[in-house]
Amino acid sequence: MKIRLFIFLIFISFSLNAQKVDSLIIEQVDSLIKLNRLLVSKAKFDDAIIVIEKAQKLVLSTHGKKNTWYATCLFFHGRTMYFNGHLNEAEQLYLEAKSIRELILGKNNPEYAWTVNNLAGLYWQTGRYKRSENYYLEACSIREKVLGSEHPDYAWTLHNLAILYVDMGYYEKAEPLYLKAKEIREKVLGKSHPDYGYSLNHLANLYKRIGDLEKAEMMYLQAKEIFAGSKGMNHPDYAWCISNLSNLYQQMGNFKRAEILIREANQIREKTLGENHPDYISGLESLGTIYLDQGIFDTAEVLFLKAIEIRVKVYGKENLDFTVYNNNLGLLYQQVGNFRKAETIYLESKIILEKILEKEHPSNGEALAYLANLYVEMGDYVKAELYYLQAKEIFLKSFGKNHMDYLNATFGLTDLFLKTGKFNEAKKYAQEFGLLQREMFIKTSNYLSEQELNLYINEFNQKLNLNYLIAENDPDFGGFCYDNILFYKGYMLQSINEIKRLTKVDSNLKESFLQYKSFQRRLGIEYSKPIKEQKDVDELEERCNSLEKLMAKSARKYRELKKQLKWQEIQEKLKDNEVAIEFFQYYRNDTVETTNYAAMLLRSGLKQPKFIPIFEEKSLDSLLHSKSERKADYVNSLYTLADRGAVALENPKKSLYAILWKPFEKELAGVKTIYFSPSGLLHRINLDAIPISETETLADKYQLIELNSTRQLVVPTQIKNGNNDAILYGGIQFEQDSIIPNNEPLVASRSRGLLSFNYVDSTLRGGTWNYLAGTEREVNTIEKMMLTSGIQTKLKKGYDASEDSFKNIGANNNPSPRILHIATHGYFFVDPKEGHQSSVISRQEESVFKMSEHPMLRSGLIMAGGNAAWQGKQTLEGREDGILTAYEISQMNLFNTELIVLSACETGLGDIQGNEGVYGLQRAFKIAGVKYLIMSLWQVPDKQTSLLMTTFYKKWLEDKMTIPDAFHAAQKQLRDNGLDPYNWAGFVLVE
Repeated sequence: MKIRLFIFLIFISFSLNAQKVDSLIIEQVDSLIKLNRLLVSKAKFDDAIIVIEKAQKLVLSTHGKKNTWYATCLFFHGRTMYFNGHLNEAEQLYLEAKSIRELILGKNNPEYAWTVNNLAGLYWQTGRYKRSENYYLEACSIREKVLGSEHPDYAWTLHNLAILYVDMGYYEKAEPLYLKAKEIREKVLGKSHPDYGYSLNHLANLYKRIGDLEKAEMMYLQAKEIFAGSKGMNHPDYAWCISNLSNLYQQMGNFKRAEILIREANQIREKTLGENHPDYISGLESLGTIYLDQGIFDTAEVLFLKAIEIRVKVYGKENLDFTVYNNNLGLLYQQVGNFRKAETIYLESKIILEKILEKEHPSNGEALAYLANLYVEMGDYVKAELYYLQAKEIFLKSFGKNHMDYLNATFGLTDLFLKTGKFNEAKKYAQEFGLLQREMFIKTSNYLSEQELNLYINEFNQKLNLNYLIAENDPDFGGFCYDNILFYKGYMLQSINEIKRLTKVDSNLKESFLQYKSFQRRLGIEYSKPIKEQKDVDELEERCNSLEKLMAKSARKYRELKKQLKWQEIQEKLKDNEVAIEFFQYYRNDTVETTNYAAMLLRSGLKQPKFIPIFEEKSLDSLLHSKSERKADYVNSLYTLADRGAVALENPKKSLYAILWKPFEKELAGVKTIYFSPSGLLHRINLDAIPISETETLADKYQLIELNSTRQLVVPTQIKNGNNDAILYGGIQFEQDSIIPNNEPLVASRSRGLLSFNYVDSTLRGGTWNYLAGTEREVNTIEKMMLTSGIQTKLKKGYDASEDSFKNIGANNNPSPRILHIATHGYFFVDPKEGHQSSVISRQEESVFKMSEHPMLRSGLIMAGGNAAWQGKQTLEGREDGILTAYEISQMNLFNTELIVLSACETGLGDIQGNEGVYGLQRAFKIAGVKYLIMSLWQVPDKQTSLLMTTFYKKWLEDKMTIPDAFHAAQKQLRDNGLDPYNWAGFVLVE
C-alpha cells in the first residue's frame, strides 16, 4: 500500500511539475502574442514577425502542431503579414490556423469564427469578393448562434460585411448592416463607446460616397466627439476620423478646414505611430494634394518629397507604391511647367515598373500615358503619339475598350492630331472616344448618385470641347456634335430623375430599379479591373438586361429615355418654316478665360447641322453685370435699341441683337418657329424681348419656344390629364400665426440664421418678406376667370397658404392639379464659393439657404409664416417652417400638372451647371413632372406682375389661345401699352 501511495505521489509530483512548466510556456507565448499585437499597431512589422515566430517555435517544440495555441500563433503571424502587405503569406497562415481550429474546436466556436472573419477581410482586400462574402456570412452565422445577436463580435462581422458590400456597389445592402451593427453597439456598449464611433465613421463614408454630404458631415462630427471622449484626442482612431472629415471638406471645396484637420491628424500619427507608418505617409500625401488642388505648388512639393523620402527609407524604390507617389510629384512639376524634371521622374517610374511588372501590366500603360501627356505639352508630338498608341494597346489588352484609361488614351490622340492639324485622324479618334464615352456614361449613370454623376460629367466636359473645334474647321462633323449635345444636355434631368419619379409611383418598378442599380455598381467595379481579373461579368450583364427589359415593360418612358437620339430624328420633326437651335459653350484654347458661345442650327433640307459661332462670353457678361445701381435702368438698356442721337459715341456698346442674334440672320430666311435650348448666360436672357427695330422685337418676327433640350421634339413631356383643377396661392401672411394652439411648443429652427434685406425695395417680390396686397387681388381675379372657364379652383390665402398644404399636393398617389399658380416671394442666392461673401461670412453665421453647398437649397419660395424661420426665430413644432426649397419641390409628384406659374421674383434663377442648365426652381418643377413653367429672371414690381398674369390667363382661358401663344401675347400687350421692358420682359416660359 505504501509503495502504491509513493508511486501515486511521484506521479502527482511529475504532473504538477509538468503543469507548472506548461503554464509558464503558455504564459510566455501569451506575452509574446501581446507584444506582437503592440508592434503591429506601431507598424514595426519586422520586429513583430521576429516575436511571433519565436512564440510559434516555442509552442511547436513543446506542444506540436495540433493544438489551439499553435493555431493562435499562426493566426497572429498571418495578421502581421496581412498588415505588412504580404497577402499571399497571410492567406496560407490563416488557412492553416483555420484548419487546426476546425479540427480541434469545430466550426461552432468563436476562435474559428474569428479566423474566418479575417480570411474574409483578406479576400475583400484582394478583390475576391464572392469568397469574402461567403466567409463573412459564415462568420455572421456562427457568431449569432454561439454569441447571440447582440454580441459586439457579431456586430463587427455585420460591420465588415457592410464594408464589403460598399466596395461591391451594394449600397442598399450595406446601409442596413451598418445600421444594425450601430444599433447593437448602442444597446450593448452605449453611444460613448469607440465601436459606436466606428459605426458612425463608416456610415459617414457610405453617405459621402452616395453624395449625402450633409449626413456624412454630421456623423463624422459625432464620431469625432466619441473618439475624443473615449480614446482621447491623441489616439490614432481620432486621427483616422478627422482625416476622413478632412477628405470630405476637400471634396466640398473647403480647403482651409480640410488642411486644419489633416495637419492635426498627421501630428497625432507622428506621435503615436511614428513617421514610418503608412497612415502618416498617406496623411502627408493628402495634405500635399490639398495644396496641389489650390495651386500652392511649393508647399505641395515639400510634402510630396517628404512622403517619398520616408517611403523609400522604409520600403525602398522598387515597389508600386513608390511609383504612384513619384508620378504625383511628376504631375506637380508638369503643372508648374518644369517639364524636364517631370520627364526625369516619369522615366524613373517607367523603368521601375518595367522591372517589377509584366510588360502588359496596366501600370506600365499609365506610365506611358503620363509621358505622352507631358510630351504633348512639350511639343514633342512624335514621342507623344508613340507612347499614346503603346498605352492604348496595353489598356485594350488589360481592360478592354470600356475603361477610362483606354478612353483617356483615345482622347489624348484626338487632342494630339487636332494640335498637329491632322483633322481626319482627329475625327476618327474623336468619334471612337465619343461613342465609347456615351456607352460608359449610360452604364455609370445607373449606379452613381446625382452628385457623383455631376462630378463624373465635369471630368470630361472639356473633352467634348475638341468636337466643337473639329466642327469649326470641318462642316461634316456637325452631325456628330449635335448627337453629343442631344445625349448630354440635361441628361440627368431627362433620364435619372425621370426614373426616380417613376419608381415613386410604381412599387414593382422601384424594387427592380434598386436591384438594377446594385448589379450596375458591381459591373462598374468589374469593368475597372484587368480582363483577367474580371469575374461574373456575363452573368451581371445578363441580369441587368433582364431587369432593364422588365422595367421597359413597366414604364414606356424608361425605354424612351434610354434611347440615343440622332440629329436626323429631330430634323424629321421640323417643318419647312421651323428650325432647332442648340446653344453651347466652348473654348478655343486650354483655358476657360476665352469662353465662346456657339450654336448648332438644324432645319429641314440641311445635310448636316450647321456650326454658328456667336460671341465671346465677356461681351454678353458686360451687359448682364451692369454697374448701374438701379436694376431697372440696365435691364431696360438690354431690351431697347441703343441711342440714335446726332452725336456718335466713341465706343458704342453693341446691342443684344448685334451680339446674340445677328449671326443667325442669313440662316433664318422663311423661318417662323424657332425651338431653342439655351446654355450658360443665355438662361438669363429673354430672347422674345430682344429688339430688332424701334417697334419690333424677336417675338414679333418669330415664335420662340424654349426647351431644356431639342430632344423634347422627339420625346415630349407626357402629362396625365386626370382633372381640370387649379390651386392658387396668393395673399400670403408671412408672419407667424399669433394664435398658437394650446400646449403646442415652440422650437428654434435648427438650420436658419438671420438675414437682412433692408436694402431691397419692399414693393418688389423679393427683399424683406412683406405682405403683397397685389397677390390677393391677382388670385381673386384669376379664380373668377377659371371658374367661368369650368376649372375647379381652390384658393390658398393667408395662413392657409402653408408649406404643409403645398407638400400635400400629389401626395399618396393623388393626382396633382392641372394648374398651380403661386404668387409670393421667391429667393435665389449665388454659390457662396462664387461670391465675395464666402470670405467674410462664416457658414455658422448665415442661413443654410444662403451658404449651402447644395444649389437646390439656395433657391425657393416663401410660404405662410416663413418670416420666423427666415429670421432664425422659433417655429411651431410639428409644422413645416414656411421656406419651400427647390430641393423639397423636386421630391414631389406633379406629373398631372400642365402649368406652373411662379408669380414671384427671380424664380428662374439658379446655379448654371454645364450641360444640366439651371439648378433651382426650374429644375425642381421639371423633376417633379411639370410640362410648362412661367418664371422670372429679376424682381418685377407687384402691380405689373399681377397685370401680366391676369392678361395671360384671359388670353389662354377666354380667348382659347395655346399656353405659349397666350404668354407671348400678354407680354406684347404690356409692351404695346407702353410699359418698359423691366416691367414685362422679366418672365419667361419654359417647356
